[in-house]
Amino acid sequence: MTTNTFYNEILTEHNIRPLHKREIEGANLRLEGVNPSCGDEITVSLRVNADDIVEDGAFEGSGCAISQASADMMLDLIIGKTKDEALELADIFLRMIQKQASPEEVEMLEEASILEDVSNMPARVKCAVLGWRTVDEMLKNHEDHK
Repeated sequence: MTTNTFYNEILTEHNIRPLHKREIEGANLRLEGVNPSCGDEITVSLRVNADDIVEDGAFEGSGCAISQASADMMLDLIIGKTKDEALELADIFLRMIQKQASPEEVEMLEEASILEDVSNMPARVKCAVLGWRTVDEMLKNHEDHK
């Protein structure tokens, strides 16, 4: 369990100075995610190489602090991982928000684990999972078309 101050500092940092909110060169996967209940919109772009490693990733769009920070933390975590590892992390994050992930799994999410308490705020759950669901859908659809 994180302190409220620590949670706010990390969330604010990723929202105000997101490392991955930009365009990337050579993206070969791109998908828009929308949260119709609040209007958050993001487009996630990934560059995945022939070995199925996420070489780079970025997002664009607008939304609340939670959706923007969550997408930025997600990209921190999945860049450099294989597609399978990225899918596993997305699965863990989505289960964490549903209070179904083990403490060991939550630890694998590193900084993104601070969003665990969002599960106690039903109106914010869709904000936190927007980027993760978008990447999950994108990578699963890419697998289906191989």
